Amino acid sequence: MQEKAYRSVVKTISWRTIGTLDTIIISYFITGNLEMAAAIGSIELFTKMALYYFHERAWNKIDLGRVKPTANDYQI
Repeated sequence: MQEKAYRSVVKTISWRTIGTLDTIIISYFITGNLEMAAAIGSIELFTKMALYYFHERAWNKIDLGRVKPTANDYQI
């Protein structure tokens, strides 16, 4: 079973929202400067979103850990 590309896009955006907030908070604690923390978070938002999307699409092509349904499988 494969995922459509738009599912990866939605997952990418939701995960990066969480990740970027985390980066901004950590950057603020380290620098003590909210402007610098926001700048760091803004840069990593785009770079990591692109990296995650391509990582997700690559994993979608790998069958490792997937179970294919057999003819006897049914759903209720």
